[in-house]
Amino acid sequence: MQNQQTLQQLRTLKLTGMADGLEQQQNQPSTHDELCFEERLSLLVDREATHRHNNKITRLLKSAKLKLQANPEDIDYMHPRGLNKSQFASLLNGDWLQHHHNILLTGPTGCGKTYLACVLATQACRLGFSVRYFRSSRLLEDLSVAHGDGRFSKLIRQLEKTDLLIFDDWGLEILSLGQRNDLLEIMEDRHGNKSTLITSQLPISKWHQSIGDATLADAILDRLLHNAHKLKLKGESMRKMKSDFSDESTAVEC
Repeated sequence: MQNQQTLQQLRTLKLTGMADGLEQQQNQPSTHDELCFEERLSLLVDREATHRHNNKITRLLKSAKLKLQANPEDIDYMHPRGLNKSQFASLLNGDWLQHHHNILLTGPTGCGKTYLACVLATQACRLGFSVRYFRSSRLLEDLSVAHGDGRFSKLIRQLEKTDLLIFDDWGLEILSLGQRNDLLEIMEDRHGNKSTLITSQLPISKWHQSIGDATLADAILDRLLHNAHKLKLKGESMRKMKSDFSDESTAVEC
């Protein structure tokens, strides 16, 4: 009876991890009976810490709204796309996020830029950083609309507070004057304070032209390129290769 009251109190206090750990200890007495009070308490505290950590990761991944579910342990380093395993493994440790560096990920369509961006985002969430993923065109369009409906200041503040902001498919269209100004405001807020990850089919040398205004392009790229890690991918589209392989497999089976 006393144990049930204790369990209920733990759950009421939202100490779910400790409650689950106590239930486990009760259900497996032979495993825990020889432990002293301090050892059993330590196990309960560890269980609560793990529970809260896992819940935090789940919340961060949900808020990130990533396009793809992509885990670091699933990366195919054997594919010939020019991905430097040592460099990418170094990025997975998260030091670039601690130091508010940026990542610029370029390469032809289908080579896995978005997937690798989502891998880095997933790892960032696992390390406790907040993340938001956006298609570049959709974010810039949303910012333009936000000017008219009164949401702009709130949206800018949200972006400013996000530890890692992802712009996917950067540079597909030349920006309008309003979009350039919005982008400069975002980069000004984040420079030296937060990290930004950009994927683009365009080589970095053409970004200045894609922004469309020399003065604003200089200001934006100066903030973006400073302390940036550059990953340049190459090779044939992975989607096309998988499609061709699937077609060949079907032909063999037929």
